[in-house]
Order: sequence, then structure tokens, then C-alpha cells
Amino acid sequence: MPQLGEMSGQGPAATGAVAVVATDDIAVSDRFGWWNDMVGKEVMPVSMRSAYADRFRGSVAVIGPPGGLAIFDFSPLSARRLPVHIRRADPEDYFLVLVRDNGIRLEQGRGVACLGPRGMAVFSTSKPLSCDFLDHGGPVRLTLLRLPRTLLPLADSRVDRLLGEPLPTETGSGALLDLYLRSLPGAVRSSGPAELARLGTVGTDLAASLLAARLGDQESLPPETRRSVLLARISGFIDRHLADPALDPAAVAAHHHISVRTLHQLFQREPESVAATIRRRRLERCHADLTDPTLRHRTIGETALRWGFRHPADFSRAFRRAYGMSPSEIRAAPR
Repeated sequence: MPQLGEMSGQGPAATGAVAVVATDDIAVSDRFGWWNDMVGKEVMPVSMRSAYADRFRGSVAVIGPPGGLAIFDFSPLSARRLPVHIRRADPEDYFLVLVRDNGIRLEQGRGVACLGPRGMAVFSTSKPLSCDFLDHGGPVRLTLLRLPRTLLPLADSRVDRLLGEPLPTETGSGALLDLYLRSLPGAVRSSGPAELARLGTVGTDLAASLLAARLGDQESLPPETRRSVLLARISGFIDRHLADPALDPAAVAAHHHISVRTLHQLFQREPESVAATIRRRRLERCHADLTDPTLRHRTIGETALRWGFRHPADFSRAFRRAYGMSPSEIRAAPR
């Protein structure tokens, strides 16, 4: 089996930049052993126990950007990484884990994190680890982001202070990282190779920013990391305020306490300007609404106003340029 960061476009259920492998095609009696071996090869060697060993089910979807992001769904179990496992194989990575469903009790060093849905923590492959994936009446669902030490712009000794510590996901870099991890599977399906590489870098930069913030050491981050995080903040702000007709480059710059000139400089290396980004995302929301059968009661003008277009004629022209059809033609087209 290829490494987590190398599986895009492969496997029995590969779709674009997402590859999925699962226990469904493996004999029931062999599934738990296969899962243990797979985790040992693709994440790190551990010892596992499970009350579901005789009826175990699991799947992992590997996402395309470099860096190794994977979405796991599996029956509850317990895993231990002991010194003997570390001596056998240590990839010398950190992993950031985000719980999507059920819960985890993770213990490493002096840290103990009891995580429910949207809980987040970081662990190291180089230290003993105890992890109990809890049984609350359903499978465990989590996202795992590999953070190679060579790519993380923080000293190992400092990151180790955060092992097993719950990390915030409600505000700041934690909220951006949570959104990134949840939205990435959909984003990669429509991305080319260059965009995939950029998306992978964004994940590492957001994780570095979150860890640095917890350490009170954000100034130590390289300028490129800080630029990437600022762009992610701006992107999230734009998405949250698309319905506001006053959203424009000046409003974006003011909210982030930078000049409009600085904002335009930030976007010089991006595929499109900030104004074009706002317009494209508004048009995408309008297109989604116009092709949604449950929203046929809403007029085209109402749809345009809902997503920040002040003038219906301007909206119609921009829509036709983007999609080659008028809004009414898109709505009437057979599905």
C-alpha cells in the first residue's frame, strides 16, 4: 500500500485526488489484523485491541495534497505505541487529529486530551502513546493530518510541550484549520496539480500557526507561513460575507487592518484578484441556488440579491460570461 501522502488517484475507490480503501472486500476474520497492519505501515506501528475484532469494519479516504491527510472511519478500539514500536519504526512525524464523530482519549507525555466531536490535538510518533477510541454507539470518525518535522517551522522541543493537549477549534487558526480539514475533500476534486500542492501547504501553515499561537510564539513563523495564514483568514471572511453587498476589497482590507494596496499585493501570486474572487464565489452560490429544485420558488432577482449582487442586469451579464448561459436558461435546463 502506498504512503498516505502518495495514494491520490489510486486504490479501489479512487476519485480524482481522493483514494479510498476499506475492509469490505476482506474476509471478516482477517479485517482487524489487516487494519492493524495498515495503520502500522501508513501511520506508525501500534498494538491494537477491540471489542469488535470479530466484526471489525473500517475505511480510510486519502486526500490528494502532499503532506498526508486522511479521513478514517472504523469500529471503536484501543491503540498503544510502546518503546518497542518506536525502535522498530519511527517516521519522526507529528500528527494532528480532528474528531468528526464519537470520541477519543489521547495520552502522551504529561498531556491527556479527552476529545469529542470537533476536538483537536497533536501527537508525536517518537514518544509512547495511549489512545482509546471510545464506543458511543457508532463508528469512530476522525481526520488525521501528517506534519513532517522537516516541514513544520517550529522547534521539536517546543511542539512537544503541546502533545496530548486539547487545541481550540472555535476561534483563530484553530477555526480556520477545522474549516480547512472539513472542506478539503470537496475542494480537491476540482483542483489541478498546482492547486493541490498549494492546498497541502496551506494545511501545514495553518497547523503551524495554531501551534505557534498556543506557544505564544507566532513571530517566529516564517513570512511565507504568515502570508498563507492571512490569505486563509481573508478567504474565510469573504465566504462568510458574500451576501453583504458592501463586501469589496476595501471592506476586506479594513477588516484585516491592512491597506488595499497590501491586499492587492497579497493576491498578486494568486490565480485571481480579490475582486474576482468575490465575484466568482457569489456566482457559484447563485448557480447552486438556481439549480436547486427546492429553491425554485425564489426568483432570479431574489437569488442575485441574496448573494450580494445589487443590480440584476450586472448579475445576468456576469453570470452569462461565467457559465455561457443566462440565469433563466440554467434554471430551465434539464437535470
